[in-house]
Amino acid sequence: MAANLSWSAFGKATELRQRIWFTIGLLIIYRLGTYIPVPGIDGAALRNFMDQAQSGIGGILSMFTGGALGRMGVFALGIMPYISASIIVQLLTSMVPSLEQLKKEGEQGRKKINQYTRYGTVALALFQAYGLAKSLEAGGLAHDPGLFFQASVVITLVGGTMFLMWLGEQITARGIGNGISLIIFVGIVAEIPAALASFFAQGRSGAISTPVILGVIVMVVAVIAFVVFMERALRKIRIQYPRRQVGMKIYDGQSSHLPIKVNPAGVIPAIFASSLLLLPITISTFSGNQTGPIMSTILAYFGPGQPLYLIFFAAMIVFFAYFYTQNVSFKSDDVAENLKNQGGFIPGIRPGKRTEEYLDYVVNRVLVIGAAYLAAVCLLPEILRHQWSIPFYFGGTSVLIVVSVTMDTINQVQSHLLAHQYEGLIEKSQLRGKRKEGSAKPRRAPSRR
Repeated sequence: MAANLSWSAFGKATELRQRIWFTIGLLIIYRLGTYIPVPGIDGAALRNFMDQAQSGIGGILSMFTGGALGRMGVFALGIMPYISASIIVQLLTSMVPSLEQLKKEGEQGRKKINQYTRYGTVALALFQAYGLAKSLEAGGLAHDPGLFFQASVVITLVGGTMFLMWLGEQITARGIGNGISLIIFVGIVAEIPAALASFFAQGRSGAISTPVILGVIVMVVAVIAFVVFMERALRKIRIQYPRRQVGMKIYDGQSSHLPIKVNPAGVIPAIFASSLLLLPITISTFSGNQTGPIMSTILAYFGPGQPLYLIFFAAMIVFFAYFYTQNVSFKSDDVAENLKNQGGFIPGIRPGKRTEEYLDYVVNRVLVIGAAYLAAVCLLPEILRHQWSIPFYFGGTSVLIVVSVTMDTINQVQSHLLAHQYEGLIEKSQLRGKRKEGSAKPRRAPSRR
């Protein structure tokens, strides 16, 4: 994709450059906000606490927030409450008839659903901020615990999340790329230099051998290439449109393709599965490691790297891949109904119910490859970290997010460049037309006889 970018056209695209600079400016503001601390926090005790929480969901949240959770900045909750609310609203839209009807109402319905998503974001952020404030007090991280400390933490964190949500919407509307995805992308990429420095420092000290370092680098490159290949992989279904008559002319039937991605659910199954499987470790961390015999048994068998953990991780990724695809990302009944309304049909398949059954048949079999690909990308880092004790954080979820956001942003840049080139061609054609009209000699009036 990057090879198709024309740098000469990029230099002439003034609007695109303005959009890119606007996006970079807002992302810099986001990064600065991750270093502004929440008031009333004991910094030294916080560092010790987060070192223990890195093995649980705190590690995932710290990765998604660009280290703001580890520093307990004003953006410590990050954009995750908004993403969770969006996923919940999308699932409810597919199951609640009133919300499904709103979705079909066009722009007004979409605005209403976005409003519900914002309300859900506020509710989730309030819940998470209050739980985080209580955990900070229980861990002895507050200078002056009490109601005032809890209120200041909740107000600061919820305000930071709402500001990030607004920031993402501004990037989407006036910048380049999807704002929410770019915020997560920047948070992940910002932690890579420190992780690389730590990884190579271990190699210089002799803790990790040179062949292991080279092997990890080669594996990272191979996994990224594999993710790019699978994210661009499509299963095309041929769609035929019948002949149509417009006035006195009869146009032949046209054929096109319905593209079905090998991984329609994206990175959502990996995020859901990781969060649920790390829940026991998170509970033990925030309860001060005061666990009973049942929790101790669960932690022993379902700890990261254990065989049962890997089996359930893969099973939950497969389950969420099918569940999210069938209920949100690709609803075969809606696709079949739209094809029927447009007069299109799959050759050899009757429109309506038969088309829906055929689409289910194809999607379910394509998802076997997609779910296996997601499980392999997410399980490989877990096995490497716990079998080879590699300290470098190489998470499958982070790789999927970084690659997907990069591909989407490059596609949008290409779209803007193509639009700019078409506008230039139209302007040139109009100028040529005006020149021809201006240079044409006036016709002489016919002579009278």
